[in-house]
Amino acid sequence: MEGYKNASKHIAVLAFPFGTHAVPLLNITRQLSDACPDTMFSFLSTQQSNNSTFSKNHDKIKPFNVWDGLPEGYSFRGNPYEPVDYFLKAVPGSFIKAIDAVVSETGKPIDCLITDAFYAFGADIADELNIPWVAVWLSGPRALFLHLQTDVIRQHVGINNPEDKPLDFPEFSGIRVTDLPNGIASGDIDAPMPALLHKMGVSLSRATAIVANSYEELDSTVVNMLKLRFSMFLNVGPFTLVSISSSTVDDSHGCLDWVSKHEAASVVYIGFGSSITPPPHELQALCEALEECEFPFLWSLRGNPEKQLPQGFLERTGSKGKIVPWAPQQQILEHPSVGVFVCHGGWNSVLESIKGNVPMICRPFFGDQQLNTRTVDVVWGFGLGLEGGTFTKEGAKKALKLILCSQEGKKMREKIRVQKELVGKAVKPNGSSTENFKTLVKLVSNTCHQVD
Repeated sequence: MEGYKNASKHIAVLAFPFGTHAVPLLNITRQLSDACPDTMFSFLSTQQSNNSTFSKNHDKIKPFNVWDGLPEGYSFRGNPYEPVDYFLKAVPGSFIKAIDAVVSETGKPIDCLITDAFYAFGADIADELNIPWVAVWLSGPRALFLHLQTDVIRQHVGINNPEDKPLDFPEFSGIRVTDLPNGIASGDIDAPMPALLHKMGVSLSRATAIVANSYEELDSTVVNMLKLRFSMFLNVGPFTLVSISSSTVDDSHGCLDWVSKHEAASVVYIGFGSSITPPPHELQALCEALEECEFPFLWSLRGNPEKQLPQGFLERTGSKGKIVPWAPQQQILEHPSVGVFVCHGGWNSVLESIKGNVPMICRPFFGDQQLNTRTVDVVWGFGLGLEGGTFTKEGAKKALKLILCSQEGKKMREKIRVQKELVGKAVKPNGSSTENFKTLVKLVSNTCHQVD
């Protein structure tokens, strides 16, 4: 790795290896690497995460494995939170050990620390090494603001209080206590993940800069509230747009050809991401709604559709629908034939919807998804949550028909089109995300073992 050995600066990047955190963090790292030719980057994550994130080597970004915290002989029993809890019990020690190994292997001390913003301990590691800490927030500005306000919210509404009421913050009147990410005012607040996020809310102001996967013009009032909180808050996203995308799109299942055969804004695209599948009774309800509505649909579904979906569904809908194990989601959402995106309401999905100009139907599961769903529905007005928060046949039919067949659906498309134009401007030369990225490059390039 010639480029790696000859570098004059060395930056360590600490990834959160679960959900879709490592990929956007690697995207922004690649972008920084291209902008800082004399800098090498060591990307620290678990072996499993690195194996799936690094499809091809990048000359100046090298993956290093950090211990996953799992006991010897561990076998996954189906609880998705268990590996996360084990991993979090091993930090920050596992990362400190890995950083020492990276420095001794490369022979180069670390000049700057970039971490997923979840890692409040980044502040202590950076202080110890006397280097800047850049924290990368991969969700929306609203979720970040609420994590910063955790103690205030707990005083105001209590913890696990059954009474649901709107939040008492400017710009948050449509958001209820039940929309808050789990662990702020509900659930086991001392569990490893809520504890990590609470520490983040307290420590993040120690960062030299907070970098966010969003753009200035989306939720600008909340963004301005964050700018008052931090010495440097830089929206440089969406990372999926600004990073160098592969020139060849993997469409081995022929999704784009199939979508092209349909009328404008008529196709339902369904994709719940890589780690979520709705429970069987909800899948049944969604399938019944699709059958009765008769809209053409493309469904990216992990696992075996024969086993997961109602008996006979594939045969009965063969002429209307296409089910694939993987789809080039961003390109599909940008196709003019797609009229609605049925998803979990994760932040990357929100950004991809905006880029594609496609209204959303969200069925949230965890993290910031409920907050994003409520924001998209009542604040921004370019998507819908479901009545009761889960799929029922009637609820799904109503939502699909509203977006694809009504005046209200047309208004949603108009609202999301405005955001699509704003995000297009933000990532152009001299756009807000581009200018903020230049500031970040300057910060990273000027680091050499001390904070200015």
